[in-house]
Amino acid sequence: MKNIKKLVSVLFSAILLFSATATNSIAMEKIHFVIGGGAGGGWDGTARGTGEALTKSGMLKSASFENMSGGGGGKALAFMINTQPKNTILVQSTPLVLRSITRHEGYVTGSGVLSYKDVTPIAGVIGDYGAIAVAKNSPYKNFKDVVDAYKKNPSSIKMAGGSVRGSMDHLIGALAFQAAGANPNDVAYIPYDAGGKALAGLLSGETQIISTGLGELMGARDQVRIIGITAPSRIADAPDAPTLKEQGYDVQFVNWRGFFGPPNMSNKDKKALSTMLGKVMETPEWEAVRKRNAWVNIYNSDKDFVKFLDAQTVEMTALMKKLGVI
Repeated sequence: MKNIKKLVSVLFSAILLFSATATNSIAMEKIHFVIGGGAGGGWDGTARGTGEALTKSGMLKSASFENMSGGGGGKALAFMINTQPKNTILVQSTPLVLRSITRHEGYVTGSGVLSYKDVTPIAGVIGDYGAIAVAKNSPYKNFKDVVDAYKKNPSSIKMAGGSVRGSMDHLIGALAFQAAGANPNDVAYIPYDAGGKALAGLLSGETQIISTGLGELMGARDQVRIIGITAPSRIADAPDAPTLKEQGYDVQFVNWRGFFGPPNMSNKDKKALSTMLGKVMETPEWEAVRKRNAWVNIYNSDKDFVKFLDAQTVEMTALMKKLGVI
């Protein structure tokens, strides 16, 4: 009887061990992340941060990364559609919707306009608030100072962004200036290839302000002063960053980022990846990455992600019309 009880105990322990192992199983041995912009941008940080958390938590054996700039992300999107690579996912965000709406030249093909419907939505993972910043030695201490300078002499303010006109970075700054009573289309916007080059443009004096994602500025706080973010209230990961709302400019916006597979991705692989991305967000390895970038967890699994994208297309179309972009 004692031996039977011992055997049952061993079997029960083995079942628990198997269950735990299955829960944290590796969906794929390797994932190749395709990034539609240059180094230092939001897509770059999201892909590399996700790969870091997956590998360090043991959910993935290895991750590789490829920056594929061009066409505002359209080159990478076309690559996924045309080559249908194995074990490869594309990081994207709100601009995927925006550029399809505005028929950005990088998204227009002979057969129509590329969109999220041409690839396989896997999961939405994080949200990144927009941020406006100046160089540390800038005379502008808050967003009102920038607005006052712009109203006095519009040509004195040039705004850097890590993407093309009509994209996410441009939209963040445009919303802020519109809330301040300025015509957002009159503000000089200088596009750079990803956040790293936009930051260099600000620090060199080519521009006076930068409009980008908060996560892209978190690692540069010794070089810049954040003068406004698009969160509804100050956030714990960046308590010194004032909101635009508290300064009297009611601008609230969060940019989602997520992952997409090629159009031929199997439902099995999609489900496995979607589940793995959801589970990694429960790990301390992910929390370290999230906190470092001041991201917000907004996980949406595959079907919910598609519904979210459909709804955002309607919302962004109305907003872009309001701003006069379309």
